[in-house]
Amino acid sequence: MLIKLIYFLLPAAAANIIPVLVKNNFKILSYPLDLKAKFFDGKRVLGDHKTFRGVIFAVIAAVIAVLIQRELHDNYLFNALSLVNYQEINIWLFGTLIGLGVMLGDSLGSFAKRRLDIKPGKSFYLVDQIGSAIGLGILVLPIYVPSWKIFIYLILIWTLGHFIIKYLGYLIGIDDKAV
Repeated sequence: MLIKLIYFLLPAAAANIIPVLVKNNFKILSYPLDLKAKFFDGKRVLGDHKTFRGVIFAVIAAVIAVLIQRELHDNYLFNALSLVNYQEINIWLFGTLIGLGVMLGDSLGSFAKRRLDIKPGKSFYLVDQIGSAIGLGILVLPIYVPSWKIFIYLILIWTLGHFIIKYLGYLIGIDDKAV
């Protein structure tokens, strides 16, 4: 079951990493999602790090990953790994919901961080990791309804995977922080 859950999370992982990879490109799309608005407390709603560029590319990355999974679904091995039947769902909608779900969860974490005066880019352990998984789990509900057990496993795997990938990035010099 672990491999199935990881396979299911691959489009979400693509959606999560792509904003970091395109952050220095497509400047026209770099406008903040919160439109620079302030909340009742006088602080920015989300901040400059949550941009239209990030959301657009997260959706594109998730859709591409789901399209690849759809193509691989005809192969017995990948079919056996799938929690969803990629031949019977609207893969465009599914990929879009995954990308939006990851970004929604991430944005909710940023909203909380702004309220607590945690600087953009600084970690807010567990909230940064769990928010994306919860956003993903909620937005894919129209297409895939996981059991509570699978939903909890997805959150745990996503969170653990985030820490592992972050540490590997540190080891190979891509990230300046170990976790």
